[in-house]
Amino acid sequence: MRQYIGHLAPTDPLQAYLRDAVLPQLADVVREPRFRVFRVSAVSDVYLYEDKWTGCRVVGKFYARARGLNGSNAPQSARSEYDGLAYLRGLGFDSPPDYVARPLGVNAGLGDLLVTELVEGEQLDAVIEAGLRDGRFERLYRKLGGLARFLARLHNRAAGPERVDFAPTQGYFDRVVHHLEQHCGLGAKRAARLLALGHAYASEAAYWQDLRVLVHGDATPSNFLFGRGQDVFAIDLERMHRDDRVYDVGRLCGELKHCFLRATGDPARAEPFIGHFLWEYAGHFPDREPTFAAVTGRLPFYLGLTLLRIARNVWLDDAYCRSLVHEARVVLSGGLS
Repeated sequence: MRQYIGHLAPTDPLQAYLRDAVLPQLADVVREPRFRVFRVSAVSDVYLYEDKWTGCRVVGKFYARARGLNGSNAPQSARSEYDGLAYLRGLGFDSPPDYVARPLGVNAGLGDLLVTELVEGEQLDAVIEAGLRDGRFERLYRKLGGLARFLARLHNRAAGPERVDFAPTQGYFDRVVHHLEQHCGLGAKRAARLLALGHAYASEAAYWQDLRVLVHGDATPSNFLFGRGQDVFAIDLERMHRDDRVYDVGRLCGELKHCFLRATGDPARAEPFIGHFLWEYAGHFPDREPTFAAVTGRLPFYLGLTLLRIARNVWLDDAYCRSLVHEARVVLSGGLS
């Protein structure tokens, strides 16, 4: 969404910051900028600023009012995300096909503000909708192959040497279930059953044995954009941290299942695309088949967690949220050895 909300006032301190610290990185400033302002997120303080004279467009994210429940121990601050963006660009994610948005500035005094370049592209859910509309999914398979490459490259660039600590993620699982029970109508018995399933995974050795990697931390359709071919652009790294690689992989698979469940009522419609994504991901390792087996073996917990996480969203109707919780329970139950 882009909702026009007016012009930035000349007396606003943000006007001076964008004029003096940000805009000169993109264009020659020969006259006082005049910024049109658009809100680009319904759930967070993220805005698009477009200068009338130069045509430059930048994105501003205000962290001061954006603290909340999240799925990692990553520090959420403008400086943290700025550093993460800069770090990944330094690792080679600064040109297609794998591109991370360029950070342009950070200002703690302006609502803990991060400014980045505007990156344009198509979201994953739009690709899925197009496939469902015309009955052809070649583009979706191609885009998922690009996303698999991006995540594999991200994970492999910064792996080890410490092993995965599963406890923080399991703690997040507990918080999500408690939130569903307290605020979303999940019954106490069903909550207890879900908690028992989640805790059972702690005894599975595979969830503790892999080396930690750098994960995106919020691998959802809105945080990756697609360009031509298999070009992938990442635009949001506020939850980047070190964790199990399946933290990202499982979240993306859970989002795929959600997209197809919501569009068709049948979560099984996502399975061919989940399988393709996982196989493409494993193909970026020298031992493809063992990697595929290891990743799919750890997938159920992270996939189930993602479905429960999505069920918290207040804009989803109650019946659909119950469907998400049911599917999460089925996935979690089926993944235990």
